[in-house]
Amino acid sequence: MDARSLLSAFGVLGVGVVLFAETGLLIGFFLPGDSLLFTAGLLCTGTAGHGLRLSLGPLLVAAAVGALAGSQCGYLLGRRAGGSLLARSRSARLHERARRAEDLLQRYGYAKAIVLARFVPVGRTVLNPMAGALRVPVRTFTLWQVAGGLVRSLGLTLEGYALGSSVPNVDRYLLPMVAVVVALSLIPLASEVYRSRRDAKTKEERG
Repeated sequence: MDARSLLSAFGVLGVGVVLFAETGLLIGFFLPGDSLLFTAGLLCTGTAGHGLRLSLGPLLVAAAVGALAGSQCGYLLGRRAGGSLLARSRSARLHERARRAEDLLQRYGYAKAIVLARFVPVGRTVLNPMAGALRVPVRTFTLWQVAGGLVRSLGLTLEGYALGSSVPNVDRYLLPMVAVVVALSLIPLASEVYRSRRDAKTKEERG
């Protein structure tokens, strides 16, 4: 789904709805959350053309509320329904991501896994119900999903706004810039995976 088309059709409200579905409902794993946030921030500057301009304040509120409410909803659904949520889905990709989300929780601990999952496509969809199904404490989940959700939703939006305000004719470079932003958002996860493997290798060598 194209981020600009979604924004043209639904505006700021659409951002909140998409982020809610992406993080709270298993059917939302295909939605373009990262590119939507970045493009929406860019459109707040009025430099992208096409006659569409969004307001930054309401956009930040919609992004934060959608991301945080969606994540909490996904957790509560997982806590109540358990594994039956995933059992109803026939998506092999979704089931594979669910296994990875469970591994992420067990390998890195609750706090780190919940924050890191925010920056992983599909992972941010399935980790929330998995955390609920695995009975991650409500207070722990809420604290870290809020921290990760605010960093991602506000950070990507403000990145788009900052670049749109400083780069002339930024609309020409939108697709490459979105690709770069998405790649950068994966750095925390890549760094953690590298560190984990390095530590495991060091333990093996010492053992």
